[in-house]
Amino acid sequence: MDYQPTIGMEIHAELKTKSKMFCSCPNGQGLEGEPNIHICPVCTAQPGALPVINKRAVEMVIAAGRALGCRINENTKFDRKNYFYPDLPKGYQISQYDQPLTEKGFLQVGDKKIGITRIHLEEDTGKSIHPKKADYSLVDLNRSGVPLMELVTEPEITSGEEAKEFCRELQRILRYLEISDADMEKGQMRCEVNVSVSKDSKLGTKVEVKNLNSFKAVEKAIDFEIARQAEALEFGEKIVQETRGWDEAKQATVSQRVKEEAHDYRYFPEPDLPPLRLVKNSGLRIDGESVELPEEKRTRFKEEFSLTFERAKTLVNDKETAGFFEEVVSEMDSWAQDKYQQEDKTKLVKLAVNYLLVEIPKILRKHKESFANLKITPENFAELMCLINSGAVNSSAAQIVLAQMQATGGDPGQIIEERGLNQIGEGAALEQAIEKIVEANPKAIEDYKKGKGNSAQFLLGQIMKETKGAANPQIALEIIKKKLS
Repeated sequence: MDYQPTIGMEIHAELKTKSKMFCSCPNGQGLEGEPNIHICPVCTAQPGALPVINKRAVEMVIAAGRALGCRINENTKFDRKNYFYPDLPKGYQISQYDQPLTEKGFLQVGDKKIGITRIHLEEDTGKSIHPKKADYSLVDLNRSGVPLMELVTEPEITSGEEAKEFCRELQRILRYLEISDADMEKGQMRCEVNVSVSKDSKLGTKVEVKNLNSFKAVEKAIDFEIARQAEALEFGEKIVQETRGWDEAKQATVSQRVKEEAHDYRYFPEPDLPPLRLVKNSGLRIDGESVELPEEKRTRFKEEFSLTFERAKTLVNDKETAGFFEEVVSEMDSWAQDKYQQEDKTKLVKLAVNYLLVEIPKILRKHKESFANLKITPENFAELMCLINSGAVNSSAAQIVLAQMQATGGDPGQIIEERGLNQIGEGAALEQAIEKIVEANPKAIEDYKKGKGNSAQFLLGQIMKETKGAANPQIALEIIKKKLS
């Protein structure tokens, strides 16, 4: 229907500080098992309690701003944002309005730079709990006062897919900087989108969508809202500026309330906190200044290790996996420097990537474990890759060894020796095993002579079974075919 969407995003991320934003209560990020245990007069808004700025939270937002090419404002301040919810004990939120910590940056998504209007710092609210079939609600203030970074984009996103990729890349950056775990399922990263459609350069009426707690929900909510607004306009309806929520069960957005404007919040400077002046040599500790960000690491992996974009992207998705991979490459260089030529390094690296991205996840999924529970050390993993590459153990046996390494944290060479998994290559042992299997399967020989090529594969399977997976399958198949011919 020729409607062009205009999309902007507001993304909140809880910061990994030890204490809350304006008090010394532990920052459990609202995940404590028991409600209302990490609270004090400040974060529960008792009369006379005064806030104190968490310096570490300021440093973290500046680190995010620098990573995203933002300008760091020398003069900044906190403001009161006035609104009422049961889980907002003060009746206002301490946030930032006209003088944020950082602004005017961008995030690269594919070939496109999406502008970032601002990144500012505020405090999180508490959490309302609505028991089923109850005529009351409960309030848990453990999360009240947790440091919250808010990032606002320019209205430059044009599809649900693009918005989803923006969120994913931002999550990677926050994790690489180690300033937020940004786990959407746990509420540590929360997204809101503003969507409008129009047929010309004049922007349409903006609708905000909240309650987006997954990347998939971000994409689906935007696509639904674009279609809903376009259809409404085609039928002559007027789009109302409102706040809508995403209903996962209905796979649709639903109206919640009329959208507030900035003046509805009655912003004014927070009188209990002094303005901040960020100057050089101020003692701020800005982590991440030397951190290699995901986009830089993807590019380096592609060039240095001759990887495809998809392989490099998958490795870099998780900081722990990328770090493990680099340690493995370093260990392979030192462990096997005399055992393979430098020109074979590309082959060895690709072998390691395949096992790291395919075989290790299989083992972890089987035992319902995460990469954080990996017992295999980079040194032992590198040794196993070199043993596979040299032909000392075949792929079938290698999977057995890998599973045992995860179970015990053991050394691959020792496991291979103890379980008799050394690969049988050319030699008397392999010849004898093949002779035994061929003599025991005369029908397979007759079938092969009749042109049934899969008979050779059947015999190979019997050989692998006879040798407990230790035979070199390529060499064994060649010998079988010679004998059958």
